[in-house]
Amino acid sequence: MRRTLPAAGIAALALVLSACGGGDSESDDKKSSNDVDPASLSAELTWWDTSDPTNEAPAFKELIKKFNAEYPNVTINYQSVPFGEAQNKFKTAAEAGQGAPDILRAEVAWVPEFAAAGHLYALDGTPLLEDNDYLETPLSSNVYDGKTYGVPQVTDTLGLMYNKELFEKAGIEQAPTTWDEVEDAAAQLKAKAGVEGIYVNSAGYFLLPFMYGEGGDLVDTEAKTIEVASDENKAGIKVAQDLVTSGAAPKPDANDSYGTMMTLFKEGKVGMIINGPWEVANISNDPKFGGFENLGIAPVPGGSAGAGAPVGGHNYVVYSGMDEAKADAATAFIQFMTSAESEAFLADELGLLPTNEGAYDLISDNQSVTAWKAALDVSVARPWIPEGGLFFAPLDEMATRVLVKGEDPAKVLDQTADTFKSDVVPDYDLP
Repeated sequence: MRRTLPAAGIAALALVLSACGGGDSESDDKKSSNDVDPASLSAELTWWDTSDPTNEAPAFKELIKKFNAEYPNVTINYQSVPFGEAQNKFKTAAEAGQGAPDILRAEVAWVPEFAAAGHLYALDGTPLLEDNDYLETPLSSNVYDGKTYGVPQVTDTLGLMYNKELFEKAGIEQAPTTWDEVEDAAAQLKAKAGVEGIYVNSAGYFLLPFMYGEGGDLVDTEAKTIEVASDENKAGIKVAQDLVTSGAAPKPDANDSYGTMMTLFKEGKVGMIINGPWEVANISNDPKFGGFENLGIAPVPGGSAGAGAPVGGHNYVVYSGMDEAKADAATAFIQFMTSAESEAFLADELGLLPTNEGAYDLISDNQSVTAWKAALDVSVARPWIPEGGLFFAPLDEMATRVLVKGEDPAKVLDQTADTFKSDVVPDYDLP
């Protein structure tokens, strides 16, 4: 079964831990930065930013300048760290007890891993969790073992992206909301517009909407059982396979499924894909596509249990070994960076999806961002456990075997469950 932590539950958790100190020494007697005169805060903080150093870093540096106008005595040592190196680099520094940054931009799957290792500072009882306006599912990625170790910086999800011009040629008036409607739309696109219907990328992450659509998930973190081979998941993966075998979707490229998907979509040779907001600019700027005005964005289609897409993104986390005297300054900086105003600025500058609900009110005219809000509303929290980063190698193999090689989904998923048991979560039980 899929599980998310309700917003009310998160708020209640923050209040309880605020009252009891969270049980950790670093969570005791935390003060609200709202009670501190900004000019009185004095600290030097190092921030490892893992965003794109060319296209995104300048906007973050601009926010640092705005922060320093309010907090003149807090120095932010901004360091751009390549995303592909940051996870291991942070772990190495934290385990050595030296060289780790005070603040890190962490991919969502890193947070439970770092928290379990004792590398992160629990934020319960700080103003970051008081009266916050964070979106529920992105915030849930920071909760591990009853404590909250970060706050969301940017979020993303998967949605149905479609070519409006091709839809018009095919006589399709609105985006399909179920996989059955996707199959019908694909037939119209092929018959009336002369193009392929939908490209289904043969990667495990991109098949999660099919699993979620039938009510499935990968593991049950409460029961500690492996659910990847559940009847729900087998039904969902069969839906994906049927799109290929029926001709609604072409067989994915065995060597570069993602690249082929993007090329075909930008060239107008396929009417629909499942992808995320990180590709909006790439698609819109391609001269063959027809600009952003030709791009349709809708929530992922649903199965028998409804619609659901995985949530991704990045979080701000604080190193557990930081100087306690820096805590107020670190909290103030992260609170500034995750404010509605700061996130609205980043949305306008970079097209990033805000994690602060209030930011969407400030960017109501930014259609390239607000178009994703409905997709975010059906996003699903992945199982936030330390082993979460290991899920996708077995799922990628499963996706290739089912979609490219045409193997039986039930048999392949049974074997995937065995791999989960041996290589991913050996402490979990097979049903």
